[in-house]
Amino acid sequence: MNKNQQESLARFLAVELAANRVEIVNAALLSGGAVQENWALELQVVGGAHSGLLNTVLRCDSPTAGVAISHGRAQEFALLQTVFDAGVTVPQPLCLCTDNAVFGRPFFVMRRIGGTAAGHVLVKDTRYAPDRSELASRLGRELARIHSVKPPVEELGFLQTYTDSPAQYRIKTHRNFLDQHHTAYPALEWGLRWLERHAPTRDLITLAHGDFRTGNYMVDEHGLTGILDWEFAGWSDPLEDIGWFCAKCWRFGRDDLQAGGIGLREHFYLGYEAESGRTIDRDQIHYWEVMAHVRWAIVAIEQAERHCSGQENSLLLALTGHIVPELEWEILNMTEHN
Repeated sequence: MNKNQQESLARFLAVELAANRVEIVNAALLSGGAVQENWALELQVVGGAHSGLLNTVLRCDSPTAGVAISHGRAQEFALLQTVFDAGVTVPQPLCLCTDNAVFGRPFFVMRRIGGTAAGHVLVKDTRYAPDRSELASRLGRELARIHSVKPPVEELGFLQTYTDSPAQYRIKTHRNFLDQHHTAYPALEWGLRWLERHAPTRDLITLAHGDFRTGNYMVDEHGLTGILDWEFAGWSDPLEDIGWFCAKCWRFGRDDLQAGGIGLREHFYLGYEAESGRTIDRDQIHYWEVMAHVRWAIVAIEQAERHCSGQENSLLLALTGHIVPELEWEILNMTEHN
């Protein structure tokens, strides 16, 4: 972030925060974020409701267009505001900017929360949220609050609506991508055909996070501090989020802890059921875990293509593409006897 960007951003924030003046004391690019960039901003705010030192995060588009199926910053800000109002533990959204003249890209600013989101750390280091049964249960309750948002919601009018079942909608979307892609992926085609044959009918439709997993929530030494990354949220079957959270590909090697690598399924399920008042159809979770592996493989192919096409020179994107064979193997294992 150069000096001109900082000065322009400080002027914008002073107006949005109804302050006399805002000084950017420190700006640091945070690690991670293959699709978006996140900047830690330490602000000195003079005047107004936020007067004093204010720790925030600026979230902006990546230098390239990003993954085609992800939301823009204005849409993600609307989602964050909606779930914040619904009682979900998320960073407080502060302001949105769609004027490229301010920073060069659309962005929004939210309060910064403490802790770590690194999945490979959380599954191993129990100094973060040492009571893992409570963490699993808490995450279940948070997910139920997300699923308490049901269509229609005027502020979320940009979300795709469809008459198919969520399963069939996903299958069509993934098949369209594979049909147009330059490389064939027979194992993924097999997975899609299995999903098509076993697809559940359309039932309850709620807001789904779309990427609810270890790595997308923050935890400190006391417990959960916030749910992150709403760029894939949409209307779906709530079981899709549950299957995504429990899928093997998001356990970071802790396959003994099937709830995100941090806890037991039942603790996660029971937290969800206590908050939502609904019983999880456990027989359907396997289906959505297969879907999770297929979907993650498609996203990994998309991200690798951004690197291979020359759009963005990124080792992270290139390495993401290398996980596809592992996901294909897991899809074959999960569907072999079904």
